[in-house]
Amino acid sequence: MSAAQESAGTSTRPYLIRAIHEWCSDNGYTPHITAAVDASVQVPMEYVKDGEIVLNIGMTATTGLHLGNDYISFKARFAGVAREIMLPVDQVIAVFARENGQGMAFPKVSRPDPQPVAQPSPAAKRPTLTRIK
Repeated sequence: MSAAQESAGTSTRPYLIRAIHEWCSDNGYTPHITAAVDASVQVPMEYVKDGEIVLNIGMTATTGLHLGNDYISFKARFAGVAREIMLPVDQVIAVFARENGQGMAFPKVSRPDPQPVAQPSPAAKRPTLTRIK
């Protein structure tokens, strides 16, 4: 965490996601999130459009829903197949009620490109000798 982030405290994003989720549930709406998809997001890729996915996070659509400060995780069915979903909270770009669109949008968080892992150089092979008779 940078010094600027430390002085600002923790992100409000997970708290706002939980608040909109609770508001939707209390009012009979279906809470949805839109998430930016990259390598850190575990979702069914066949449902990703233009680098984003919309997910129903309502209680009837999910099992084991966890709206944490760092990650959102749950199980859901896609075309009848149970899938494990996990995504960092900072990948959520909107949380809203499906029925009326009310909710909140968040700015996309730019993540640094992952640095390539340096491959260790192959160890120098020792010369092999073959005994010839």
